Formats: sequence, C-alpha cells, structure tokens
Amino acid sequence: MRKFQLIISILLITVLAVASLSCMNSSEKDKKEEIVIYSGNWAETIAMTKVTELALEEVGIPTKMILIEPGPIYASLSKGDGDIFLESWLPQTHGEYWEKYGDKLDKAGVSFDYASTGLVVPEYVDINSITELNANKEKFNGKIIGIGSGAGIHKDTERAIEAYNLKYQQITSSGPAMMASLEKAVTQEEWVVVTGWKPHHKWAMYDLKYLEDPKKVYPTEKAYIITRKGFTKEKPGFKEFLGNFYLDEDVLADLMMTFEEMDDEDKAAKKWYNENKELIRSWMPDEWKK
Repeated sequence: MRKFQLIISILLITVLAVASLSCMNSSEKDKKEEIVIYSGNWAETIAMTKVTELALEEVGIPTKMILIEPGPIYASLSKGDGDIFLESWLPQTHGEYWEKYGDKLDKAGVSFDYASTGLVVPEYVDINSITELNANKEKFNGKIIGIGSGAGIHKDTERAIEAYNLKYQQITSSGPAMMASLEKAVTQEEWVVVTGWKPHHKWAMYDLKYLEDPKKVYPTEKAYIITRKGFTKEKPGFKEFLGNFYLDEDVLADLMMTFEEMDDEDKAAKKWYNENKELIRSWMPDEWKK
C-alpha cells in the first residue's frame, strides 16, 4: 500500500512539474512575442506611440510602450531588449547615439521628414536672428528656457551659446516646464526665448517664429523609425507597416492637438485612432486586417 502511495505521489509531482514548466514556457513565449515600443518623453512621440500601440493591439498583436530617455532607448534596442522607436532624429540630434549603436540597429521607415529645431520666440518679439540676442539680453533676463539635458536640442543650444558667444544661461527643465514658461510670457506679452522644435503643438497654439541661425547650429532632419537588428525579418508584416508609416504636418498637428486638449492620454489616443483608423490601417499588410 505504501509503495502504491509513493508511486502515486511521484506521478502527481511529475504531472505538476510538467504543468508548471508548460505554464512558464507559455508565459515566456507570450512575453517574447509582445512588441515593445520605446518612447521618449516628447509630446509627439508619446502620441504616435500610444496610437500605434492601440492599432497593433486591435489587430491582435500584443504591444507594450516603455517611456525612457533617448540614450537608454538606443542602448536597449541595440541589445535586443525592445523592438521599435518611432522618432530617431537624424543625422544630428540623435547622431551620437546612432554613431555608437547604429551598426546594431535597422532603419525601418520615416515617421515624418520635416523635423527641425532652434531657438523660438513669440512673433511680437522684434528680433529675427540669434545674432541679436546679446543686444537684448535684459529683455530676456539672460535666459534661454530649455528642456531635459539628455535631449539633442539641449546639447545643440550649448553649442549655439558657444558659437554665437551668447551671454545667456540655458535653463534645464522639461517640455511641460518650457511650455508653462512660454504660456506665461505670451499671456503677458513678455519677451521669452525657448528651445523649440517641429512638430509640436505650441506652433498651433501661439504665433511663434524660429530665430535665424546663420551659423547652422540647428539642423533640419528626418524622424526615422528604427528597430533592433533583424526585427522586420523576424516579424512578418512589420516591414510593410513601418515602411508605410508616415504622418504629414497636418495629420501630426491634429494628433498632437487632440492629446493637448484631453487630460487622459489613453482616451486621446483612442479618440484620434477611431477618427483616423482608415489611415492607420492603410499602412498595414492585408493579413493583419483579416
């Protein structure tokens, strides 16, 4: 009897072990099949990524968005820890990251090709060039309102300060803090200079202008879609989807304003996706739509 009970116990333990291993393998498989899309903490990238996440989920592709700084995005993709980044500004803004990690990454498409950066002032500010900043230092309180130190535009602005011998300090803050400073200045018609870029919803909200940059410190670039090495070969359909992915200025401006006008980013993504589903699905391969 005891021998029989021992045999039953061994069989039960074996069955449980096999079931546990099966569950682990299934869990690991599901995790492996999940598409990881990295996003920087910029309004347009968050908006594009959330809409893409929603669109992929709707056609049955598990997707996860991870918000991190640019440097870690490139490092993680190069190690194969994630899959996609929708807004790699090249050749300059993210140039140092591409130089370091580019041989371990792939370009899969262009999300938009009108990317630009520079120093931005309200239209009522009656100067038009970076070369005029020093003569008006007091009106600007000697400050350029910047964003995070990890951003390419932050580094370009440090180069601009040196190239133009500006007697200014770049204030390191964040995108939202920069926007708050801009809003406050515009409301009171005060002079303010901020680091700015296109696309961004501030251009739709206020009358703004870039200061001319005769030394060509700030670039005009393309926003590339990049992936870990070999991703589009491993994942059928993504070569077509990411290759077709493109947002023109009007479409991206509409997307960003939807996010700006709504407090909940997930609700904003769902609203915009539902209104623009035909466009997003036109990028997808036919087999995804079945």
